[in-house]
Amino acid sequence: MRPHQIIAGMSPEEFELLMEAIREESPEAMQSTTVAAAQLLKFRPKFLLKQPLKKRMGSIKSVMSRLMANSLAEEILAVYFLRCRKDLLCEWLDTMGLEHEDGILTQDEVPCPEAAELETKVGTFRGVDDSPDRDLLLKVFSGQSAIDWPALDAMVEA
Repeated sequence: MRPHQIIAGMSPEEFELLMEAIREESPEAMQSTTVAAAQLLKFRPKFLLKQPLKKRMGSIKSVMSRLMANSLAEEILAVYFLRCRKDLLCEWLDTMGLEHEDGILTQDEVPCPEAAELETKVGTFRGVDDSPDRDLLLKVFSGQSAIDWPALDAMVEA
């Protein structure tokens, strides 16, 4: 699942919660995302910035759900996990035994583990609590262009 598809699959409420967390932790990312979305919508940024928050979030979600905004969607999802949910990201990377510095992978290549091992580790990761961010993180991780793990793709799309 690609990043724009992940955004498209979110409910408006889920998207608003994600963007609210980003606005609190990284206002500059929220600002640049709003400006980029306005440009993709062919709006003046001021027009989008002056909209009521709920309507603005709907417009941003709408544009980020399109293929043309895939890189913007990938960037905002990365900001969410690197700034707002770094603890969860690091937990996932540690569970998988992947080398990272504060949530950023340090390996050039990230080989896919054996299917049985991956299934066990994904089950362990999901089983810690019922936070929807756990499944979101798995989708985001799988959707990265640098990750080619067909077994994980199948698990998150099921």
